[in-house]
Amino acid sequence: MELFVRLIRALWVFGVIFVSYMLQLGLTQLLSTWERDPETDRDVRLMPDWLRRRRARVDERNAKRLLAAILKLRGVYIKLGQVLSIMGGFLPRAFTKELEQLQDQVPARPFAELEETFYRDFGVGAEELYASIEPTPLAAASLGQVHEAYLEDGTKLAVKVLYPGIREVLKVDLRVLRLAIVVYGWFVPVRNIERVHDALVDLLERETEYLHEAEMMRTMSANFAHRKDILFPEVVEDLTTRNVLTMTFMEGLKINRVEEMPEQGIDPHAVAVRMVESFYEQLFVHRLFHADPHPGNFLVQAGRKPSRPKIVVLDFGAISEVRPELVEGLVDILQGILNEDRELLVKGFYAMGFASREANRELLEQSIDAYFQKLLSIQDRTPGALMRASPEELERLADPEVARAELRELMRSVEYPDGWFYVERASVLMFWLVGQIDPDVDPMRIGMPYVLPLLEARRRDAERADAGTDEPTASAD
Repeated sequence: MELFVRLIRALWVFGVIFVSYMLQLGLTQLLSTWERDPETDRDVRLMPDWLRRRRARVDERNAKRLLAAILKLRGVYIKLGQVLSIMGGFLPRAFTKELEQLQDQVPARPFAELEETFYRDFGVGAEELYASIEPTPLAAASLGQVHEAYLEDGTKLAVKVLYPGIREVLKVDLRVLRLAIVVYGWFVPVRNIERVHDALVDLLERETEYLHEAEMMRTMSANFAHRKDILFPEVVEDLTTRNVLTMTFMEGLKINRVEEMPEQGIDPHAVAVRMVESFYEQLFVHRLFHADPHPGNFLVQAGRKPSRPKIVVLDFGAISEVRPELVEGLVDILQGILNEDRELLVKGFYAMGFASREANRELLEQSIDAYFQKLLSIQDRTPGALMRASPEELERLADPEVARAELRELMRSVEYPDGWFYVERASVLMFWLVGQIDPDVDPMRIGMPYVLPLLEARRRDAERADAGTDEPTASAD
């Protein structure tokens, strides 16, 4: 009964928000007029001022509704709200303003509610497993929370505990999100949009399996063994189960507390550069990357000098593999943008699998060309530039520049590639995270020159292996 009530509550909230925007859309369609812009030779919508003000009020009311519902429902909705909160360039500011509270203010659960997890997994309470454990959590998230603890020898630990019953709650939540994706597909007919839901199901299944997270922690640590500035906690094997993850405690400053970095001998610009480099290396070289790079999952420590900080990586439940065709296509696209090579850009787009079988390739390539020309005209591609852009500028950037009659055909020509959900989500989150640290950093110009030598070294190593030579290529670190 409790899960059924949860389902009805979620459907009601999303339904109210949906209906309010449908009413606004109806008024906009009914009362707006279209005029030809002589400069662009395209139709431009003209909306009454009072209708624009009404839209702002609708955004504000719905943002408050959504935050209240998320805090009530918790579970997957908190994770969804955290992602939406940092997509400031793509959502009304009213939403990001409300939802950004979820980054640091997720309500914790009483420790007594977690005790049954320890008894079920270990047969004893937490106080018998650890010399001491702090009942007030260090951090609370959508699926579990982390507590500080100590062993008898004084070793400091971080203990991550999955919320009891959370797997059953997620099943209900994901039904609602699947319905939301189906409704979204009515208005934006992108092929295979349901893959977003399937990917989210897979992601949450992995994030609620702490034995898997422990394995990913060990794997990523091994991948970065050559880097002394990328640090990872160590798993305490005897105190780790499917529902409890015990690891060594990692000290450091939360990575978005930028104003405190200089006084601790840390250069924020160097932190941003390290983050970009490590993400590109994960994605393009290791082909295994952190798909949830929000501020709560990274700490920073001072190095030998301000320009050499150390990054501490936390939370490995969302670690994901990337398919080879996505990597190769991304390399083509990024190189095409940097080298102003239109043919390479189109090649990468097709290689990644964005074109559906029934795609109108002429229309699709026309749209790619339009975006390509826009990207080339942008001199400043930093997060700060995007944050400073006006809503009108962002709207012009996102405009596919096709006639209204061709828009649905364009959307039917686009397919959502398998595995793209994780890469897209991680890239957006990383872009905004780096922007919070140093808004003037250009991730593309830092990342590609760094990663291309690594890719070339990997290619030469593969050739040597095929030829029967075991000598590795020197690291490009």
